[in-house]
Amino acid sequence: MKRLFLMAVLMLVCTVGFAQTKQLPKPDLQRKTLTVMEAFKQRRSVREYSARMLSDQDLGDLLWAAQGVNREDGRLTSPTAMNRQEIRLYVFTAKEVSLYDPKTHSLTQVAKGDHRGIVAANQPFSKEAPVSLLMVADMDKFGSKGEHAQAMVAVDTGIVTENINLFCSAAGLATVTRGTMDSKAISALLGLTENQIPLINNPVGYLK
Repeated sequence: MKRLFLMAVLMLVCTVGFAQTKQLPKPDLQRKTLTVMEAFKQRRSVREYSARMLSDQDLGDLLWAAQGVNREDGRLTSPTAMNRQEIRLYVFTAKEVSLYDPKTHSLTQVAKGDHRGIVAANQPFSKEAPVSLLMVADMDKFGSKGEHAQAMVAVDTGIVTENINLFCSAAGLATVTRGTMDSKAISALLGLTENQIPLINNPVGYLK
């Protein structure tokens, strides 16, 4: 009995160790950025990036702007149809792949290693960015797979990527919205189901 208990504890420790979670800094709501109108004026697609990794504060602010919780009722900066919140936001870096949790403002590791190449696919400039943000639509969470549901999910994904674009413009970061990626390799790596669909990605970095 004691041996079984020790084995159970060991398995729990291993599981916790694998699913590493990183708490992000609280979003800096007082950070100095361009105004909304200035951000619109400066917004552009950028395909050259510094290799320097984003600071934890910049990454945290970026993810919060993309789809963070901005009200006590748990609603997000990016609206979704019927508040389904069906868009998963994955973060690819040179060290790992993580899933952003808006509720806890944290990252949970889902894969080790540098997998930015499968997001870049046949556009290697994308891999030069230290961070690639991937938006995955979870049709099961949306609750329907019909034609109208697919259209609404596409709209919801577009809102998240535009939040990313505007934050980068306002904060002096570089990004571009992309539809190119190796979806099969991504689905295999992340263990996605057929109803969890990679749709859009944004490489993000400091200006080169």
